Amino acid sequence: MSTVPTPAPDAPDPEDVTTIACVGIGTIGGGWAAYFLARGYRVQAWDPSPEAGERVRALIDAAWPALTELGLAENADPRNITVHTDLAEALDGAQFVQESAPEVLEMKQQLLAEIDALAADGVVIASSTSGYSMTEMAVRAAHPERLVVGHPFNPPYLIPLVEVVGGEATAPGAVAWASDWYERLGKSVITMDREVPGFIANRLQEALWREALHMVDNGEATVEQIDRSITDGPGLRWPLQGPMLTFHLAGGTGGMAHMLDHFGPSLKSPWTRLEAPELTEELRDAVVAGCDEEADGRTVPDLVAERDRAIIAVRTLIDQLRADAA
Repeated sequence: MSTVPTPAPDAPDPEDVTTIACVGIGTIGGGWAAYFLARGYRVQAWDPSPEAGERVRALIDAAWPALTELGLAENADPRNITVHTDLAEALDGAQFVQESAPEVLEMKQQLLAEIDALAADGVVIASSTSGYSMTEMAVRAAHPERLVVGHPFNPPYLIPLVEVVGGEATAPGAVAWASDWYERLGKSVITMDREVPGFIANRLQEALWREALHMVDNGEATVEQIDRSITDGPGLRWPLQGPMLTFHLAGGTGGMAHMLDHFGPSLKSPWTRLEAPELTEELRDAVVAGCDEEADGRTVPDLVAERDRAIIAVRTLIDQLRADAA
């Protein structure tokens, strides 16, 4: 039976927030930290790894040129971060918490319970989980009403999307506060009406990923061909109009109605295989080798810098097109 949500937590006024706790500062948590710093906030980060501080500062340094190009808050400072191995220290004075621990359910259950026990009353706690529901993650927390999912898309310092959804025991006010908070930060927020495994974006991305693996496994396409089929094909349409509007246009003047009436029967054609293939050693090695070949000597930092430049260019152009149409 679903738990009836308790009243909304007495969260701080978003205008009064100055300090954010980032719990877990790997790729996602570190990206969040960089973004919060760029928006002018103080970040108190926690991670049990002794190398975490060095890693997150390197990530912030690498992200800062892109964040600068997109526009920094007046008081943005990449040095306005402290890294702690004591969770209580990281949470002391924090007015919002972004948890980004590894995707291990038991770990998240325990960590969220600890954060809940240590964070100040009323502070909203968001999880960056990419697949777990808040209902299953919040089972050990004493105050699950203030726990929400704030799922970003990597890299969170550049991609604006955040999917927000509560669990069965989350107060509606906590969801509303988190959605408003992310929007104030400049994020594009989808406030979901219900919990869905994998949320929205990951569900769609996973379907494409599984089909790509089948094509490599069956020798139907190479890694490079698969990537180019998106970057030089539908990927060029998706930044402004997603897959639904894309198919709406494919229906011509009849729009989506004509599209569904005309192509609906083909949905039963055995084109796609949504069940994931077995990840054999041969398939793994083929995908890894294909990525190495496509990278063509470019290191991961090289590719990250290239990706960031492309995202900035696309976002700048899309923002201009939308402004012109307004």
